[in-house]
Amino acid sequence: MQVYPNRFFDTDKGTLKFCYLVFGDEPQQKLDIIDNLRQRAKEQGFDERQSLVADSQFDWSVLIEASQSLSLFSSRQMIELELPTGKPGTEGGKVLTQMANDASPDTLLVIHGPKAGRDVQNAKWFKSLDKQGIFVPCFPLEGRQLQQWITQRMSASGLAHTPDIIKLLSDYCEGNLLAARQEIEKLTLLYPQGDITLKQVEGALVDQSRFNVFQLIDLLLTGEIQKAVKVLCRLESEGIEPNIILWALCREQQTLSHIQFAREQGQPLANVWNELRIWKSRQNLYQAAINRLSTYHIAQMQNKLAEADSLFKSEQIEKPYVMLCHLCLLFMPAALDNIALDLSF
Repeated sequence: MQVYPNRFFDTDKGTLKFCYLVFGDEPQQKLDIIDNLRQRAKEQGFDERQSLVADSQFDWSVLIEASQSLSLFSSRQMIELELPTGKPGTEGGKVLTQMANDASPDTLLVIHGPKAGRDVQNAKWFKSLDKQGIFVPCFPLEGRQLQQWITQRMSASGLAHTPDIIKLLSDYCEGNLLAARQEIEKLTLLYPQGDITLKQVEGALVDQSRFNVFQLIDLLLTGEIQKAVKVLCRLESEGIEPNIILWALCREQQTLSHIQFAREQGQPLANVWNELRIWKSRQNLYQAAINRLSTYHIAQMQNKLAEADSLFKSEQIEKPYVMLCHLCLLFMPAALDNIALDLSF
């Protein structure tokens, strides 16, 4: 059964299941879920806990032995198994499937790892364990979901909060729930009475948003240029190599050009998505960009990117991120025909 983190603490308060599958790319939610399971396991008599990591050198017989042995001082045990790649391999899959078939009320199995794609969720071992427990997918939170998480966290910490304070925290910690948790804990220490103002929060915060190049591309495709520029500034502060971003921009221009040409030729977009291997979850992003950008704009983008690539390779530019910002504006699209890209000042 699948339960999202925001419903997990409300819907699963009874007797623990045999297995919990906690997968995703959002570490704070995973930590919250696992900590909650540890506490509940202790309350329900699981006095022994073992932690295993199934890396490439892992011996799966260790897991079998762990599930079949108990110390003299414990009758129930909790086993935490980390899958660094999200997949147990052939041998591991067989062991986990067998464990699901031999589920014991005296053993609690918690398996965690990175995002579980459809291939993982459709695997026999995953389905077998899912029938015996709960699958909790932990996705990064954005927008309203992030604000709700921060609101709940601040309320639980006894901190007063207004919409302005919640929005400020969301902006500062977007993409990084771990940082949001740390900032809320810091505010709790600074203001133990719980009464805080927007000005006090502004003075206490450290900007800890974490973004990546893929998020930048998504924002450019949807035309959210203001937020894209913000992400670009964060990438610069984190020391991301400018050539990586330029490569990503060039790749997206080529993809958009391919889609635009196919559409002009009357080809069904379904065929184009398959040819370019664009997932269904991302098709709307490209559709939005194609609807906004004309053939002329995409051609202009190609020329400007080629010019920038030449300057980058010749190392003739001192402020590459200024140029990258200029290039990002092409996705609006901005009329930059007569604006030179030579920004080596």
